[in-house]
Amino acid sequence: MSTAAKPAPVHAPMSQFPIRNGELIIGGVPLTRLAARVGQTPFYAYDRQLLGARVGELREALPDAIDLHYAVKANPMPALVGFMAELVDGLDVASAGELRVALDAGCAPADISFAGPGKRDTELEQAVAAGVLLNVESAGELRRLADISARLGWPARVALRVNPDFELKSSGMKMGGGPKPFGVDAEAAPELLAELGRLGLAFEGFHLFAGSQNLRAEAIVEAQQKSFELALRLADAAPTPARVLNLGGGFGIPYFPGETRLDLAPIGANLAEIAHAAESRMPDATLVIELGRYLVGEAGIYVSRVVDRKVSRGQVFLVCDGGLHHHLSASGNFGQVIRKNYPTAIGNRADALASTVATAVGPLCTPLDLLAERMPLPEAQVGDLVVIFQSGAYGASASPQAFLGHPPVVEVLV
Repeated sequence: MSTAAKPAPVHAPMSQFPIRNGELIIGGVPLTRLAARVGQTPFYAYDRQLLGARVGELREALPDAIDLHYAVKANPMPALVGFMAELVDGLDVASAGELRVALDAGCAPADISFAGPGKRDTELEQAVAAGVLLNVESAGELRRLADISARLGWPARVALRVNPDFELKSSGMKMGGGPKPFGVDAEAAPELLAELGRLGLAFEGFHLFAGSQNLRAEAIVEAQQKSFELALRLADAAPTPARVLNLGGGFGIPYFPGETRLDLAPIGANLAEIAHAAESRMPDATLVIELGRYLVGEAGIYVSRVVDRKVSRGQVFLVCDGGLHHHLSASGNFGQVIRKNYPTAIGNRADALASTVATAVGPLCTPLDLLAERMPLPEAQVGDLVVIFQSGAYGASASPQAFLGHPPVVEVLV
């Protein structure tokens, strides 16, 4: 085998989807039949049963006192959001567009929160009119919101998003600690809470989000403990008792070789301790965990069809009809410093031996358009279906679908 064809490390099996007669089964439907039902490739498919099972696992692991919210930014497909709205206690949105999806899904405005560092005045107006909870991220936003609320004559529901003075260790994306565009620095929060009271806005609580995509339970436990302690300190400066404390999320899913699934047991035990302490120290507050990727990421696949098979200087290329324009994350161009392959399979040959080292690429005229690079795969031919696992979050909506004018991707909930 040449150096150019050296295979990538092998992933652990993606066992959440069964295999029958050589095909992956998605929502009870064989992959080739599902592709025919969809009517085209590429497409994303999300499995209802897996979504429900993941929420059920969390309900079992977490104390009853913890409310579970779905972060719509992970996957805003309307049908999926509507399905999730029936399973969770609330929805968290990051734009007016996501707010419309959440309201259309039938979620009560009282159970929707709106975060984001750059809310436009029109978005603030929409949120106030809808009656959802606004996570305020700066002094300027607070003052604009007060003016809008006074002009409209409708009370604004406000929580303070706090940029904590610590990070979520080992997180894929650090969203708290140090200088950040997200939230109000913890040391500046007491002064802003006092101003919030003077402005006459309806204070409801705190939102803390230290980081995301973390597979270390001990790091999540530490961040949750520190978040609760910080909220208790800030509560002394609040104009009224906190009614909600959003402790964020950060729960990760495994993508790459060597990664293992998150152990929920120590997280659940820690949250039980926090909930017990909150009964006396923050008795009016509902405790919230906000999760996106963890709820939906493993329930989705991306499917593209091989349209050409070629060999270039000893390396096999599977040229597919989908690529980075539909799945930027899998291409490695959505935050990876060193590119790694997502778990990949030939979905209609799912039980065949990995007999070939192949690179799956998309149709775009850029070397960045990679789906899987030098991976051990079954022998694949034109017409076969390349499947990218762990694709339920940050897929279609996080990708440049207009790039080079190819058709948009289809999404289905099965």
